[in-house]
Amino acid sequence: MSRLSRFGTAVALAVVVGVAPTARAADVEKLLPADSEYVVSINVRQILDSDIVKKYALEQIKQALQGNDAQQMLKELGLDPLKDVEKVVIGASGTDQNDFKGLVVIRGKFDPEKLYKAAEAYSKREGEKFALIKEGKDVLFKFQPENGNPVYGTVVDENTLVAASDKKMVSAALTTAGGDKKPSLQKDLAALVGKMDDKSSVWLCALTKDKLDKLRLPGGGGNPDLKKQLGKLDTITAVVKVATDVSLDVTLGMTDDQAAEEMAHAIDDGITQIRGLIPFLAANDPKLKPLVDVGKSLKSTQKGKSITVSAKITGDGIGKMLNPGD
Repeated sequence: MSRLSRFGTAVALAVVVGVAPTARAADVEKLLPADSEYVVSINVRQILDSDIVKKYALEQIKQALQGNDAQQMLKELGLDPLKDVEKVVIGASGTDQNDFKGLVVIRGKFDPEKLYKAAEAYSKREGEKFALIKEGKDVLFKFQPENGNPVYGTVVDENTLVAASDKKMVSAALTTAGGDKKPSLQKDLAALVGKMDDKSSVWLCALTKDKLDKLRLPGGGGNPDLKKQLGKLDTITAVVKVATDVSLDVTLGMTDDQAAEEMAHAIDDGITQIRGLIPFLAANDPKLKPLVDVGKSLKSTQKGKSITVSAKITGDGIGKMLNPGD
């Protein structure tokens, strides 16, 4: 299978999620590139099965997929992301288009033989945007979106598809899948992954040390104090849980306690400003009234070198934002 526009539709196959009640430490996906700087895990099946998504978002998700060029290709290949996909894990590195590279691992239930036959037939009809190519002994799919770089992918087995920004990454994943190789993520990133709750809807782990020095802030450079604080940011983790409510926890790992204290003060100031702004936004747009409660739920806590920012929105609040007339 191929990843859709630029790096996107393999990710877009699944950007929604549900949550289970008991925690389990996340396993490190062994097919991810060893030089990954961040990992994202999306529990597709859980989100699609969650009550809140069924009630408020499932129809919108279906509509969003309809008519999309990549979705049409998936349909031609006999793939239904809303039925066939269980989980999506992404390992990537780079901060912009020039150095970005990544691999998407899609877990679910697939028919390899049917997929290859459909892909061959589709390539004959749509050769300009979809083709089967050889990379050594491997047969890969190449998808060329109207805008952006090509995406390469293939079927690993009946439970796994992979897609990447580089065909060599796909071949490397196939080689790893065919052997007993252990996960090879760098130690610090693997340690972060091991702390994640695999039952969470979505989680992200990122190594940011020495990665944000050249980050362009809005406004042409902006606050020098903020740039200095970002330069002391070593790691980021984020966890989204979808049940009857939706919660978000973002944890920033700083270089030392002093840096964490300074960042915590900056975050608290930002939360205060957000809480002051939300009522004005809600006054101008009734759909945004539930954000008042979100603002009240916003909080940050510092513990040693870490700061955690948390927020929550109720299912009723989401419903009122999506359907303000109900």
